[in-house]
Amino acid sequence: MKLVRYGEFGSEKPGAIDVNGGIRDLSNITSDIDTAFLSSGGLEELNSLDLNTLAEVPGNPRLGTPLTGTSKIICIGLNYSDHAKESNMPIPTEPVVFMKAISALNGPNDDVILPNKSVKGDWEVELAVVISKTAKNVKESDALSYVAGYTICNDVSEREWQLEHGSQWSKGKSFDTFAPVGPWLVTKDEISDPHNLAMWLDLNGKRMQTGNTSTMIFGIEKLISYLSYFVTLQPGDIISTGTLLGVGRGIKPEPVFLKVGDEIRLGIDGLGEQTQTIVTDQ
Repeated sequence: MKLVRYGEFGSEKPGAIDVNGGIRDLSNITSDIDTAFLSSGGLEELNSLDLNTLAEVPGNPRLGTPLTGTSKIICIGLNYSDHAKESNMPIPTEPVVFMKAISALNGPNDDVILPNKSVKGDWEVELAVVISKTAKNVKESDALSYVAGYTICNDVSEREWQLEHGSQWSKGKSFDTFAPVGPWLVTKDEISDPHNLAMWLDLNGKRMQTGNTSTMIFGIEKLISYLSYFVTLQPGDIISTGTLLGVGRGIKPEPVFLKVGDEIRLGIDGLGEQTQTIVTDQ
């Protein structure tokens, strides 16, 4: 099932995408797509639901993040060897982990706000994994049983603050709006192989990133097991699994960075698409 949250910011309602691509209202089933819904077995209850019995949502409402109440956004750096090479960094021998602030969460099609005086804004299309239940010291063989589903994250980055002010990645990754997530939370039963999904990103209509999750260095099972050793994963937590070749910083001979008015479109097979316009907080 493809779950969404629709409506104005702060007043989103739960919904699901029907076979025709329309939104069906889930308000009579649950008050929201949140951590309580996930931890109480809400996804399992939806398995027998006939969406045709639910009210259609008219028009084309704004989409918010497809879940709320997330306690952590954990990101994996350099998880594609081609991206590590373009970044002039060694290919990692174990996962590179950093955090992205919850306040960075943004709807999939909401504007991305470049901070004042930003000159090195960048993009990263990534497969994101949503955790369904509390996970600690998880075995790789059991890891997928802790997955609620999958979505898209644009790991927007400000490279100056990521790399030139003490090389603390979270600083350059955590500005407000720097984590567009969605459009859907696609339950894991709909994705037969999350390690074989085509992914892409366009900047102003030009293809910048294209590839497949099959080239990840560390797969989802490894990441969940590895991370759950260091930190307890909670329902609704997001693991953003890394990006591939084609970020602006890696373009030769001169890097390309985001500017006001740019449009980013990105997508992953089976998980939908996002579109963002770049604005500034000046």
